[in-house]
Amino acid sequence: MSPHAAVRWADEELHLLPEHALWWPARRALFVADLHLGKAASYREQGQPVPGGTTADNLVRLDALIADHDPQQLVFLGDFLHAASGRTARVLQALLEWRQRHARIEMTLVRGNHDDRAGDPPPEAGIAVVDEPWLLGPFACCHHPQAHPSHFVLSGHLHPVCHMQGPGRDRLRLPCFVQTAGQAILPAFGAFTGGHACVPGNDKALYPVATGRVWALPQRLRAHEQA
Repeated sequence: MSPHAAVRWADEELHLLPEHALWWPARRALFVADLHLGKAASYREQGQPVPGGTTADNLVRLDALIADHDPQQLVFLGDFLHAASGRTARVLQALLEWRQRHARIEMTLVRGNHDDRAGDPPPEAGIAVVDEPWLLGPFACCHHPQAHPSHFVLSGHLHPVCHMQGPGRDRLRLPCFVQTAGQAILPAFGAFTGGHACVPGNDKALYPVATGRVWALPQRLRAHEQA
């Protein structure tokens, strides 16, 4: 059984990946949302005891995605850097070294709310920066979930998670993809992020990520989900 979930949005086949990314095979394009690079560094700048190594971990996970899919294009759906205080020399050097390893890939950042405060990636990173909505084929690439009059929206921002309750009153909190009419929300890619609980409904499909797979949540389980 494949670890990804295949969906058809805007008449295009897309793969929801357990690595918290979206793959568009026809365009060889990867989409990821909410890296929040430098978030741990920004917390440490404030004197808060948080673990290091999260930026390196995020970049290694991106390396693995690129190795698996060989994309021609990588689109970041906002919140690439977390905060101005996280733009440390170490974080930026790691970013530039990572970018050099993947110089052939076209990369675009759709600005999010954290990008407004953290600033754009350094120019030498070679990442094009645009405002939302940025149109790519039938998709409107955004950071904030929103409606678009003519294109299917791909977004992030919410860091969606779902809570499922089992028969023994145990509960699971899982990152998930969310699809509603005309748009989809990706889970946060960054390893050091929180989550917004998404409430299911008849007009909302949830695709949780668990045990290295993406699952289409059956309707009978959605009734157990708690916000």
